[in-house]
Amino acid sequence: MITLVILTLFFLIVDYYVFQAVLTVSQNWSTPWKYLFRYGFWVPTLISIVVLLGWFVGDPYKWSATVKTWVITYLFAIYFSKLFAVIVLFAEDMSRGVRQVIAYFTKYSDAPVSGAETITRSEFLSKTALAAAAIPFGTMVYGIISGAHDYRVRRETVRLPNLPKAFDGLKIAQLSDIHSGSFFNKTAVKGGVEMALAEKPDVIFFTGDLVNNEASEVKDYIDVFNKLKAPMGIYSVTGNHDYGDYHRWPNLKVKQQNFRDLIEAHRLLGFNLLMNENHFLELGGEKIAVIGIENWGGRGFAKYGKLDEAYRGTEEAATKLLLSHDPSHWDAQVIRGYNDIDLTFSGHTHGFQFGVEIGNFKWSPSQYAYEQWAGLYQKGSQYLYVNRGFGYLGYPGRIGMPPEITILELKRA
Repeated sequence: MITLVILTLFFLIVDYYVFQAVLTVSQNWSTPWKYLFRYGFWVPTLISIVVLLGWFVGDPYKWSATVKTWVITYLFAIYFSKLFAVIVLFAEDMSRGVRQVIAYFTKYSDAPVSGAETITRSEFLSKTALAAAAIPFGTMVYGIISGAHDYRVRRETVRLPNLPKAFDGLKIAQLSDIHSGSFFNKTAVKGGVEMALAEKPDVIFFTGDLVNNEASEVKDYIDVFNKLKAPMGIYSVTGNHDYGDYHRWPNLKVKQQNFRDLIEAHRLLGFNLLMNENHFLELGGEKIAVIGIENWGGRGFAKYGKLDEAYRGTEEAATKLLLSHDPSHWDAQVIRGYNDIDLTFSGHTHGFQFGVEIGNFKWSPSQYAYEQWAGLYQKGSQYLYVNRGFGYLGYPGRIGMPPEITILELKRA
């Protein structure tokens, strides 16, 4: 209840402050539009408070994943955007205060402040404040409508000196972080799958997070992702969200059943799930190893992966490819103890679903949490590719960091 009261007061204070700009901007409008604008301003506030009551007084764990996602997105988009208006208005209030102090001590100055100019300045800054709120809000809405399913194919070539000749030119498609519980446009998702199929990959890798929390989330998308096919098969691993660790379960038995259902979902999709194990791809009498581990995460994420078990039996393989959901694992274990694992495929970061990528320049808040967060990385003779994710989590959209289908070709150095 304390949290509810604090958040409600915060919303009301922010809205009352921004409302002063609404009053100023609409002061000269005709009567119907003026009152429509002013009263309409408080409608989102009322909805927000009702939502908060439902969240804190009720049981949000009974809400569907989709409902919770949209509720959080709505509240964040509204009030994060309004904070930009607050910053502009607060800066003006501070400036006005300084001017008043100066005017008080220089009241006999030959340059008094004009009342007309003050009103003009107030109107201008009020409009600026509302524009400052509208821009991030509009950007977030655009990121949902256009960015969430704006699938992009990203191509990379990795040259390995020890790659068997038969595998020279092997085309690998990688998908990651599907998060099927967040989807709201099945037709668009089908389009993304068709884009991957159009690339005609030899093998497909999926690097974890099929769902947000519950295996049932993927039920409506089995008939979408089971269309993925490749001559050499599809291989997958689990991500941190696949274990149901972020959901309140009635008891441990139900949680364990959920994970078994998740494993069954991989089977229904036609994915060969590698649970701390390996598989050999064979072509022209030559072999390369695909190693897959359960989630092994840094920064407090669960460590279910056992690389030593997954690696066992691949020692003599000329080329070793590792599927590991969290890119933190690369520095923590792979580089340190397995220098014959040539290429690791990861996901997890989503590129924060927000960033800027222009030419060779790329920036995202994700880089402050992960050294390797999107794209291809190399240390010595070892490589890591971090997929930006196919789906989304939390915010149901993407801004400057579109969902990705990776096409990576292996070539002999």
